[in-house]
Amino acid sequence: MSNFKICITATSIAALFLATLLLGPLLVEPTVVAQTTNLPLPTTLQDFFQPGSQPNTMVDTVIAANGCALCHADFNPNTAPEDRWKTSIMAQATRDPLFHACLAIAEQDAAFVGDLCIRCHTPNAWLDGRSTPTNGSALTGFMGDFDGVSCHFCHRMVDPVYDPGNSPAIDQSILAGLVAPPPGPAHNGQYVIDPIDRRRGPYDLVNGFSFHAWENSSHHREAEMCGTCHDVSNPAYTRINGVYVLNAVNTPHPTHDRYDQFPIERTYSEWLMSDFAIAPIDMGGRYGGNDPLVSTCQDCHMPKTAGYGCMFTGSSIFRSDLAQHDFAGSHTWILDSILDLDVSLALYDVPSFRTQAEMNSAKLRNIAMLESASDLELSIENDQLKARVINQTGHKLPSGYPEGRRIWVNVRYLDAAGDLVAERGAYDFDTADLITSDTKVYETHLGLDAAMATVTGLPEGEGFHFALNNKIYKDNRIPPRGFTNAGFAAVQAAPVDYTYADGEYWDDTFYTIPGGAVTAEVKVYYQTASKEYIQFLKDENTTNNAGNVLWDVWMANGKGAPVIIDDESIALPPQFVRNDCNRDGGTDISDPIYLLNFLFGFLPAPITCDDACDGNDDGNVDISDPVHMLSGLFAGGMFFPPHPDCGFDATADPLDCAEHGSCP
Repeated sequence: MSNFKICITATSIAALFLATLLLGPLLVEPTVVAQTTNLPLPTTLQDFFQPGSQPNTMVDTVIAANGCALCHADFNPNTAPEDRWKTSIMAQATRDPLFHACLAIAEQDAAFVGDLCIRCHTPNAWLDGRSTPTNGSALTGFMGDFDGVSCHFCHRMVDPVYDPGNSPAIDQSILAGLVAPPPGPAHNGQYVIDPIDRRRGPYDLVNGFSFHAWENSSHHREAEMCGTCHDVSNPAYTRINGVYVLNAVNTPHPTHDRYDQFPIERTYSEWLMSDFAIAPIDMGGRYGGNDPLVSTCQDCHMPKTAGYGCMFTGSSIFRSDLAQHDFAGSHTWILDSILDLDVSLALYDVPSFRTQAEMNSAKLRNIAMLESASDLELSIENDQLKARVINQTGHKLPSGYPEGRRIWVNVRYLDAAGDLVAERGAYDFDTADLITSDTKVYETHLGLDAAMATVTGLPEGEGFHFALNNKIYKDNRIPPRGFTNAGFAAVQAAPVDYTYADGEYWDDTFYTIPGGAVTAEVKVYYQTASKEYIQFLKDENTTNNAGNVLWDVWMANGKGAPVIIDDESIALPPQFVRNDCNRDGGTDISDPIYLLNFLFGFLPAPITCDDACDGNDDGNVDISDPVHMLSGLFAGGMFFPPHPDCGFDATADPLDCAEHGSCP
């Protein structure tokens, strides 16, 4: 451990770090030198050190997934664990081109930070010591490095908090043998792996089971297991008086407490502060499976079914609570891009060996998960359209990695003929551009404070440099059931630049209804990565081709098109528009023509109150009214000026019109 003391102000830490920049070549092997910045920061592996199992300490290597396929694949597409897992983003975490592009920028920004990324995206490789170089260049397909989060890895995980009576007895000695045991529930990839090939799961296997060594583990049904990699922090920062400041160089984080570090993802902590963490909630089968009660991450992302988990049914037990290894999430076009890269092998040396049909099935499961994540309710309040988005998940909506990820509300107003009158939150599928100024976009914006701007030479404010960011500028994502401001503040997940009342797990947006609109079609869209983020990863990359590879597959797969997760429509209340005799929402030559046809008996009465067609406001609808209308249309009111209170195209209340026979 270094003897450096952590500075107590952002200014002093900035000064210290500027000094260390001058010593960078002496402290760490240089990587990439950005053009007009002080980057990469001269951090070392020690700055990103995490307690738990360490590289090259496994007695038995964590094997590739194909070692499990013999018994756990190709026998039932609904229950075979390997069949469902292999197309999930868990299985493809190391083939994900978005990951590689992000890793490249992170390495340009802070030396050795890639170790923190690799330990969760390919734990097999990390445990075998192939996370260095930390840019991923040592990964190899021959050892299962591109299997992502594999079967053998998860099923050798040990609960880092020993639970007498529940944890396997052997775990106590495993934890005692660690050089640096996690100080509590794991996060940031602080996993503990059984060094011996003893495979764990939530079941007692049959007596005499001899296919492999096993231990019964309740940990595999606990949300804490998922929190191992789904609460992510930057350990190079320490929170001091509400400000995140850099630690001394070449020094592990002083506490390894996630809540003392800068928060990047807080998915597990969001769940921890929700009602789902207190007791199961009946969600009516929303997430599939045969149990409507939802509590843990596994209940939604690994819904239970009935069947066998092993090909050799004579040596296994039929179970009614068999977890489907779907790991359904939010990725769609990313799966297609992985198939594209199977051909070129642009980012890895072994293809995924998945078919388009298999990937399509996985995409459908992910889309179903997205559609289940929220509900949309529409209503009219105070002559405005109200769109309420309700979060039906156990974490924020959206959650997970924040950069470029967003949900937004799209509103299309239609007239009586079904033609578009106006649109809010318009997305151009050809250019991938979203108009954000007239709608609600749910997202997180991270960035640099003034001190880190000085240290890095980058501008202060919002940006996509996740390895450097130390300030949250915006977080208006919708909280889950059970939200309290105090609870979420305690886990660094409080709303920023937005307000939710305690107990709210929904958000309302109000829209002014334009003239002529009779129907509103409202959609809620989810997008994994914005065009701005993809462009950033391409343009900022100065070290390899990962940004260009991502750009190419993004272009080839619909430019990362968003997914509709909610879709509702509502009839809008009638709007009184003076002179709109045919009630099409506007005033033009068709209105006096309609009125003339009515007056001469060729058309039925106008479908609005008489006053709408009383063009001269004399209390009667007669031949003088179409003449007055035509004058307004073609002579600018020269011959018959509009009534001073009810000018041409004025809008009023139809009830007042019906009651009083004149404009209010």
